[in-house]
Amino acid sequence: MTVESARKGWVVTLAAAAILMVTMGARQSLGLFVSPLNSATGLGIATISLALAVGQLMWGVIQPVAGAVADRYGSGKVLVAGLVVLSIGSALTPFMTSAFGLIVSLGLLSAIGSGAGSFSVLIGAAAQHLATDKRGKAAGIINAGGSFGQFVFAPVSEALIQILGWMGAMWSLAVITLAALPLVRLVSPTGPVQHHATATASAPWQAVREAMGDRSYLLLHAGFFTCGFHIAFLVTHLRGEVNLCGLPPAVASWSLALIGLANIVGSLMAGSFTQRFRSKYILAAMYGSRALLIGWYLIAPKTEWTFYIFAVGLGLTWLATVPPTAAIVGKLFGIRYLATLFGLTLLSHQIGGFLGAYLGGIALVQSGDYHWMWYADMALAAAAAVINVPIREARIEPVPLIA
Repeated sequence: MTVESARKGWVVTLAAAAILMVTMGARQSLGLFVSPLNSATGLGIATISLALAVGQLMWGVIQPVAGAVADRYGSGKVLVAGLVVLSIGSALTPFMTSAFGLIVSLGLLSAIGSGAGSFSVLIGAAAQHLATDKRGKAAGIINAGGSFGQFVFAPVSEALIQILGWMGAMWSLAVITLAALPLVRLVSPTGPVQHHATATASAPWQAVREAMGDRSYLLLHAGFFTCGFHIAFLVTHLRGEVNLCGLPPAVASWSLALIGLANIVGSLMAGSFTQRFRSKYILAAMYGSRALLIGWYLIAPKTEWTFYIFAVGLGLTWLATVPPTAAIVGKLFGIRYLATLFGLTLLSHQIGGFLGAYLGGIALVQSGDYHWMWYADMALAAAAAVINVPIREARIEPVPLIA
């Protein structure tokens, strides 16, 4: 790979990180709108949770589809369509006063748009322009962009809600999303793309059939399911948990911001660690740490500082699971259809996300709190730590951390 192509690869990586900052930032701040939406529409927490849960699922469903289209026709058109559809979904939400309307705007349009401009397409685009040993680090940088978006968008969205009302805040998110469109040209530069000789099949669906028969790939899906359950539950219901503890809404928005900030560090570390350690062990350690952290949260006094410490601890692994997960998919099947195959892995993540968001709302309605969700979350995290260990992954030669 030439110096020029390597430089192009890092330009693509940074532009992809900037796009993910917008799409993930807008998406991960939606939980802050649950209470205002409920007050304005009277639809109930469970109904709104269902709309957001459908969004979690659809964000996953679109990933392999968008990935396959990007693998075949290039990422540019997919990203433009995703940003426009996300903006439309945000703009329409204030006009929706029924469960069906919210499912269309938040559950379908916003989710499909943000999913088309998310991990599978962006990481797949960067991987085509980078050498094998640089892809894990690039995935970490892109992932850090999404985390920075959460850090920025959570307090900004809360401030906009307080200043402009939830409707004005939602329209503001629609405008901000469109402002990311010029970045698409940097993610889809002209010139040859490096597919290399690592493709395992002549068409995306042949690659899918091969992957679905691989035990390690299925184990990876099972672990990533837990990650989705965990993240969607917290993104959707953290404000509700803070409210149950008698704390102000700002605690929730700043906790989400701290998660995003800490995950910048976690993502960059995870991306670098994939060059030194087998990714399956990185994932096992991350999931195990979550189980321990949730156990600590359950017995800790529910103060502002408990939430902030909890947020920082979670943030170190929040979406830092993405670089090692993408690295394993690339090692198992090559990069020619990485966007498609990693997109399917993200679908598994979002099936967990659907259950985390929806069951959280059901738990609150049925029992008045989230205790059983916390217990389920802790058990799933412990199981995910164990599930990742048998994944087939060759030993790697450690390289210096700064390489």
